[in-house]
Amino acid sequence: MYKMGIIGYGGMASYHAAELKNYKRVMIKGVYDVNPARMKVAYESGYKAYASKAELLMDPDIQIVLIATTNEVHKELAIEAMRADKHVICEKPVTMNSEELIEVMKVARETGKKFTINQNRRTNKDFVLMKQKVEEGLLGDVYVIESRVEGSRGMPKGWRTVKSLGGGMMLDWGVHLIDQLLFMISEPVKTVYCKMYSLEYDEVDDNFRLTLTFKSGLTAHIEVSTNNYITHPRWYVLGTEGTLVIDNWDCVGKIVRCIDKDSVWEDEIIYTKAGPTKTMAPRRQESIKSIELNEPFDVVDKLSVVYDNLIDAIDGIKPLQITAEQALRVMKVMEASFESHELGKSILLDVCLGCQNYIV
Repeated sequence: MYKMGIIGYGGMASYHAAELKNYKRVMIKGVYDVNPARMKVAYESGYKAYASKAELLMDPDIQIVLIATTNEVHKELAIEAMRADKHVICEKPVTMNSEELIEVMKVARETGKKFTINQNRRTNKDFVLMKQKVEEGLLGDVYVIESRVEGSRGMPKGWRTVKSLGGGMMLDWGVHLIDQLLFMISEPVKTVYCKMYSLEYDEVDDNFRLTLTFKSGLTAHIEVSTNNYITHPRWYVLGTEGTLVIDNWDCVGKIVRCIDKDSVWEDEIIYTKAGPTKTMAPRRQESIKSIELNEPFDVVDKLSVVYDNLIDAIDGIKPLQITAEQALRVMKVMEASFESHELGKSILLDVCLGCQNYIV
């Protein structure tokens, strides 16, 4: 069992602690937070309350450090922890920008310590279900993937509203949705177009619309909104042989497949609610097949998956599955998204697949 120290004991660190309560491979020894109230909560939860960050990092019992602070100090803390001979798991977004991440990657290489990021939404059942069905070929050649996360309560107050702390929905939710698609699609992103909205807070985005075009021409559209009172489906995917929709996190959805591509057009114009039309007339029911989708119960969607992989990598059993190189691709896309919004135009990009060439 590895012993872990936590730097930053806010909401996300509390979530890690709760998820790891009965986990057999990691034991949380102690916590450091700049907020005395959070230190009191950690102490009352049975963890050692370190007097300083330095005290935690100097503790020889600590082998892994979880960084769960606000985003602007991720880089410096990751570097300090690795140079103190600790492996690191960092909350997302990994750093504030790609230059910071490259510094972290260099130190990981120099020290030989394992460094991973909590991109835990790769195991979300809705995403895994969509990915499986696309890869099974049920939709033919996929050319559009739409991913949306929408709420109606606005953006939470606090650090998320402050730009210098890494606030905003792109860095909060966008990082997850971009990571899912780049994890799934193993080809370079060629263009990025993004429109951001600041409805409640001038400093940061609380809504955005992002379109990525990949090398093959496949288009991905990502939306994050905090004021949608009627939501879109979580996933909507178009392929040459069918369409997939997943309505929500419960994986309620379906695939409609075309089983008769040679379906003959009617001789006469069809009169529909849309008016007289042939192009938009409904298909004959015998030319399509509907497949109901359900939650995949064989998928493990727990934080322990991320920790299992980190420990397997430390023990030399398996390589890291969530790597800094992958996070660098995501960071490059997010940076291009901010640039696209500021300039009001598409950004030409060629995000490498491995990103090793960024490390000198």
